[in-house]
Amino acid sequence: MAAALLANVLYSTGFVLEKRALSALPEVNIRRPARLLRLVVGSPLWLGGSLALAAGFGAQLAVYRTLPIAAAQGLFVSGLVLLVLLSARLLGEETTGRERYALAAVLAALLMVVLSLREDSDTVGRGAPAPLILLVCLPSLAAGVWLYGSAERRARHRHRLPTTGVEYGVAVGLLYGVSSLAIKGVSSFLTSDGPGAALLGLLRSPYPYLLLFTGAFGLVMSQAALQRCRASLIVPVCTTVTCLFTAVLGTLAFGEALPHEPVRLALRLAGTVLAVGVLLAMPKHDTAPQHDTGPQHDAAPPHDTGPQHDAAPPHETGPRYDTAPQHDAASQHDTASQHDTAPQHDTASQHDTAPPRPPRS
Repeated sequence: MAAALLANVLYSTGFVLEKRALSALPEVNIRRPARLLRLVVGSPLWLGGSLALAAGFGAQLAVYRTLPIAAAQGLFVSGLVLLVLLSARLLGEETTGRERYALAAVLAALLMVVLSLREDSDTVGRGAPAPLILLVCLPSLAAGVWLYGSAERRARHRHRLPTTGVEYGVAVGLLYGVSSLAIKGVSSFLTSDGPGAALLGLLRSPYPYLLLFTGAFGLVMSQAALQRCRASLIVPVCTTVTCLFTAVLGTLAFGEALPHEPVRLALRLAGTVLAVGVLLAMPKHDTAPQHDTGPQHDAAPPHDTGPQHDAAPPHETGPRYDTAPQHDAASQHDTASQHDTAPQHDTASQHDTAPPRPPRS
């Protein structure tokens, strides 16, 4: 259990350091993985976060050697509490009411899982058939890559609202779930006699190749998603999906039995289900941008233009408009009458000046 808590501290610290480093870097894109790697490797803060995640990977190996998968996942989910606290302290990310309820549920789940543990009676699986592992992992990898790609295509639309990060978290969580199963498989080879035989058996298994695939794709996908979304939102979603995937499919694949005592079984199942329920309690969208745009929409001046339109001086312009045409009409009437009388006067004068008729004889 101490190794699991240490892994939580290392993973939470690593994610927060990487998020803070990514916030200061130019925008990264999964279409340009070489540029992404060049940018993140050049950041000392990001390198520190990566070293913390690598140390958490080592602690996770120790956990899988000593604890069943279901119990380990319940402990790993408890790292969300530390992650949200560090995000609020170091990144300035505020938690909502629903997120605070989720943290309380995580603490309750952690307590139930811890109470269900009994080291002398719990069985730890040491191996799984390779075809069964591939049957579980390959469709999950394909689903994760497809879901991430569909989220990317929707995010590229200009008129679409900003992405929430939940789809990114689920996609990356599926990849990390496969990685968690691969770590569990690698830990089973650490108990073999002799390092040479263990290395040879490890290379013959699918676990190192699954780790390479999930490590490469997970690195690029997680960094791009982490830069765009809140760490306190996307990492809990990713962690919960990973724990759900590993607890359900890993327990079946590695043949680990649940506790036989009814009370311990109820605590184990209830704690795991409650921890996984954190995913449902987490908000599906980030409301941070809406708080900024709301007051601007209310302070817009459409309400002020209405009274200005009503207060316009139509009553003053109306009489001037009516007077002007009357004045013009009067002048035109006078001009027309003058113009009409002038020809009449000229016609009359022309009629008077006609030559007289000659007298009659």
